[in-house]
Amino acid sequence: MTSSNDATDVPSRPVNLKELKESGWQSRSVKQEIQENFIRMLAAEEETFPGMVGYEDTVLPEIHLALIAGHDMLFMGEKGQGKSRMMRMMVRFLDEAVPYLNIPGCPVHEDPYHPITSVAKNFVASHGDEEIPIAWWPREERYAERLAPGTKFADVIGEIDPAKLAGGVSMSTEEALHFGLIPRMHRGIFAMNELPELDELVQVGLFNMLEERDVQIRGYPVNFDIDLVLLFSANPSTFNRSGKVIPQLKDRIGSVIHTHYPRQRDLGIQIIEQEAGVRLDGDYPVVMPYFMKEVLEQVTEAARRSKFVDQQSGVSARFSIANYSTVIASARHRGILLNEKPAVVRLSDFGHIYTSSLGKLELDMMGSHQMSERQVLDALIAEAVGTVFQEYIQEHGLEQIAEIFQKGIKIEVGDLLPSEHYSERLKRVPPVWDRAFEVNASENPAMRASCVEFVLAGLYALDRISRAQHHGKITYEFE
Repeated sequence: MTSSNDATDVPSRPVNLKELKESGWQSRSVKQEIQENFIRMLAAEEETFPGMVGYEDTVLPEIHLALIAGHDMLFMGEKGQGKSRMMRMMVRFLDEAVPYLNIPGCPVHEDPYHPITSVAKNFVASHGDEEIPIAWWPREERYAERLAPGTKFADVIGEIDPAKLAGGVSMSTEEALHFGLIPRMHRGIFAMNELPELDELVQVGLFNMLEERDVQIRGYPVNFDIDLVLLFSANPSTFNRSGKVIPQLKDRIGSVIHTHYPRQRDLGIQIIEQEAGVRLDGDYPVVMPYFMKEVLEQVTEAARRSKFVDQQSGVSARFSIANYSTVIASARHRGILLNEKPAVVRLSDFGHIYTSSLGKLELDMMGSHQMSERQVLDALIAEAVGTVFQEYIQEHGLEQIAEIFQKGIKIEVGDLLPSEHYSERLKRVPPVWDRAFEVNASENPAMRASCVEFVLAGLYALDRISRAQHHGKITYEFE
């Protein structure tokens, strides 16, 4: 057998303490284990946090340093910035499996060489190495997390077990305890989401565990050397509020990792496509032109700057992802009903994102002036259309795009109107469209319909035409 700590490197796993010692396995703390495995991956130029888009030059280098330093970490940022996902990915840096003492009645996964509970210590002292069974704890089970609101002391730290007291066990001994989730994660990773919402009494319990390595339950301290990595997440607006997190606990968190939303629109689009998991093929395929993706992500960016939206809460990436799947569903619905293959996403499909947006925007009561969430969303869509449209006309010219429409013409749009409806109204497509939108609008009626709706909405955003809405359909008029 080799001396590697990774169980995949040995022909067979030891089943008792004698075999484990003969295998050359060495005991390490969790932080040492993570540090060594991380350094090995970094040196081999392996991807450390796959799928985390836009963090390559900002967030990830700070996490790398914290891992090398052996720090507990706090991930600080607004909702939907991947904090929980990155905490869960820390499992990647654990060994595939670690051995533990497979002893009946032992409440934790004991290090075979350094047991911490009296149950394990007594068992090891009274048995020979060949009689001490070893089992293996896989890395996926060595991570646990908890959401702070509603979490009680007994849940994560522990409580006195009345049944054990009735059996004659002293309250001041370890045997009287029912271990909570954190002690049970000995030799693993524990994450607490939304730390500022954690009850102060539980925060004190965490502080004792990190600093003093003891558990104090109902005034009775029980000392044992718990080995774990502790991770936290928090929103800056609540974390920085006085009294929400006790200073002693703040002081003992090694590194604070600040997360952020995508800083370029194309990165936001990349995240949407990566996370949405929506198939565009199938019996009723859907095409989503890139300019529609730009508008969709721009709605989210507008929300993150809007005075009507509570910026302390943030606007999650889930807002974009849910809206993306909704507009694709609307286009597919049209394709099924009208037998359009492929169906192409239009701006009129955005009329259905209210269903996927409700509850994901928290309005600023001071800034919204009693506007409804629907009204705020309408304003955000209009702003996003105007922003993206102006980028196109800056490159290709407003007059060239608008000249195809004649004075006095009216065009009706809607998510259930056939694409041919637009072709009848617009006999000729200006050549600039194919260059501006990088799609075959002149050849494909469904793509033409999407382009028409985008141009109409853009011209309306620039006050070049008027608009009227009635029964879910919108009529644009050139006066």
